[in-house]
Amino acid sequence: MASKIITRLLKRRGLANLLYSNSAPISTDAVFLNTYRHRTFALLCPALQRHSLFSENATRYYSTNTEQKVIDDYRNEHNITVYGEDVPSPFIDIEASEFPEYIKTFLSKQGFTKPTIIQSQAWPVALSGQNFVGIAQTGTGKTLAFLLPAVVHIKEKKARKGRGPIALVLAPTRELAKQIEVVAKDFQKLLNIRCVCIYGGASRSVQAEQLEAGVDIVIATPGRLNDFLVSRTTNLSRCTYVVLDEADRMLDMGFEPQIRQALEGVPLERQILMFSATWPKEVQHLAKDYLGEFVQVNVGSTELSANHNIKQIVHVCDQDTKMDKFKEIMHQISGEGVGKILVFTNTKRSVDHLTLTLKRNGWPAVGIHGDKTQLQRDTIIRKFKTGNTNILVATDVAARGLDVDGITHVINYDFPQTSEDYIHRIGRTGRYDKKGEAHTLFTEEDARLAKSLIAVLTEANQVGICDCGLTFTGSAGPAATTRKAKLTRCSQRRMHAWPRA
Repeated sequence: MASKIITRLLKRRGLANLLYSNSAPISTDAVFLNTYRHRTFALLCPALQRHSLFSENATRYYSTNTEQKVIDDYRNEHNITVYGEDVPSPFIDIEASEFPEYIKTFLSKQGFTKPTIIQSQAWPVALSGQNFVGIAQTGTGKTLAFLLPAVVHIKEKKARKGRGPIALVLAPTRELAKQIEVVAKDFQKLLNIRCVCIYGGASRSVQAEQLEAGVDIVIATPGRLNDFLVSRTTNLSRCTYVVLDEADRMLDMGFEPQIRQALEGVPLERQILMFSATWPKEVQHLAKDYLGEFVQVNVGSTELSANHNIKQIVHVCDQDTKMDKFKEIMHQISGEGVGKILVFTNTKRSVDHLTLTLKRNGWPAVGIHGDKTQLQRDTIIRKFKTGNTNILVATDVAARGLDVDGITHVINYDFPQTSEDYIHRIGRTGRYDKKGEAHTLFTEEDARLAKSLIAVLTEANQVGICDCGLTFTGSAGPAATTRKAKLTRCSQRRMHAWPRA
């Protein structure tokens, strides 16, 4: 109990400064205070050694030698905003960074020459031992941003059989969890890091055996993790590194109770990293409740925005012409001889119907949704990744975590329930600085989302097309900020969204 109270006190930077300050004037009071400091330090020494704020390992990896001007120029160039105290310099160059040599060797073998923007600032913060919130678009390399520091964290310790993981990564969907596992397996081979991915729909007994055999990193969906915690198959008593990936999506899916239960089970002396594409109030509340003091890094704006590498085209049409418009878009894309196409719908029934329609029209397609077994989902995604099929029709199960090379086009046959989901859907293309194109069918049934959609289009200076041929464009100029989105009809009496003064 006393150690927990001490840990809470140590998290207050004021006490840390008091214990470590050497600038006190020479006086009777100063002598007494200095004596008190040393006695307090002696009493608290065991706790100090455990806490990352005073850990040598927590501070020895990030660079302090980069000139401030270079740092400021780099952050300004890449639109990086940082909030917090003692924010370490970004890793602009991997070889010049103070990563351990085995990490540099690993990155070299993987062909990495420089970090992505979110990685450059996330790595030194994570290695410093501070809690972290990263807000960045999908497809920016967030997986390595939290896995590399996790490996450094783990290499300082040794996991024991049956005692639970040292690092935990929570993800909202099976697809994202498995995508993270693929990256983590590289560490398992080269650095002897034991990794287990647990999620619903797969054999529970096999996952339980893997957990009980001893593990360093657990990658989990909240529901299956909660199942193993309740049954006491595993515990988080030694888990001192926690990652919440796609935190906004997990809260949208109703996983907040499971997340909070998991965080209640980890020690107070832990480090939490939270990654999200958006920064809604729900995510802010979760960060406030469990992270305490943290460093926040925003890449770009926290306002709703899409990847500017993606050309967005919105086709406003009537419901009864929707299928014809979809076929027209497919013919156009097929004629360009492009790569993989990802088609989104809102329901499982629509996935099956569209898949069958595409096949009947000569386009070999496969479909994925929540009613598919895990084996079916894995097989379908593997075919899409390897190029055995170039068209995948899916519900939002593929909106996050589906990292497939070569997706050149995304088509929203149905507009999603929120503009956040729209951004994540189209974010499956245009990844890692590549170009992509997104087509969206927008009908009168989607009218309530017109305002937020136009805000996204305006921010990215994109275009909408009415099926009569009339176009509307978003403008990034000052006038755009005073406009309101309103639904109206064009001269052909068709529906379209229009930014009206």
